[in-house]
Amino acid sequence: MLYARLLTPHGPVEGRYHDGLLHTDDGPYRVGIDGPLLPPCTPSALYCVGRNYAATLEQMDYDRPEAPDFFIKPPASLIPHGAPIPYPPWTNELTYAGELAAVIGTRCFDLAPGDVPEVVQGYTIMNDVDALDQPGRTARKAFTGAAPLGPWIATDVDPTALPMHTYVNEEKRQEATTAQMLFSPYEIIAFLSERFVLTPGDVVAFGSPANPGLITPGDTVRITYEGIGTLSNAVDAAR
Repeated sequence: MLYARLLTPHGPVEGRYHDGLLHTDDGPYRVGIDGPLLPPCTPSALYCVGRNYAATLEQMDYDRPEAPDFFIKPPASLIPHGAPIPYPPWTNELTYAGELAAVIGTRCFDLAPGDVPEVVQGYTIMNDVDALDQPGRTARKAFTGAAPLGPWIATDVDPTALPMHTYVNEEKRQEATTAQMLFSPYEIIAFLSERFVLTPGDVVAFGSPANPGLITPGDTVRITYEGIGTLSNAVDAAR
């Protein structure tokens, strides 16, 4: 099942998405006609793991971490599928990174990896936008527009071997499978749950495969994970 949220003139609605329609308790809404998609959840935080693919470590000349290497993006960084990615005036090196993300469905703490499937609502896609020339991860990754998320949550997904690809305009930039992760989604969520109480709507992103790269105003980034869909956002050309 696909679960989505939509912004109508009367406020947000949520429900089951199928073939261009959002089916809610109040009836169906036409996506893009009755309103645009919203981010598919309302997290208290986005927990993001870096350095989780060996090929990315080699590309970026990073050391291999002994445990998941994580940082946090605030809810203010969220934008939905279809919204423009802002190109801040204070950076000259804006990058994309196509990532699988879990959405927590049940309040939880101190999980074992085997318990994780029971607390995950489903999976979606995040673009880990990064102002690479800024000092420190918070300055680089925590600004408004730095977390395109969506387009929806897929509830019937095995996250351990999903093929993915990223296109910037018509050029394929990333191609991988989640089986190449150094730490599995279940290991990562269990690790984070030892440190944080995870609450419904919270997002855990599992890192980017090789070839995250630069984007410029006017580019369109399309990130596809098999079994979920495609997250697409254009870079704001008004810079």
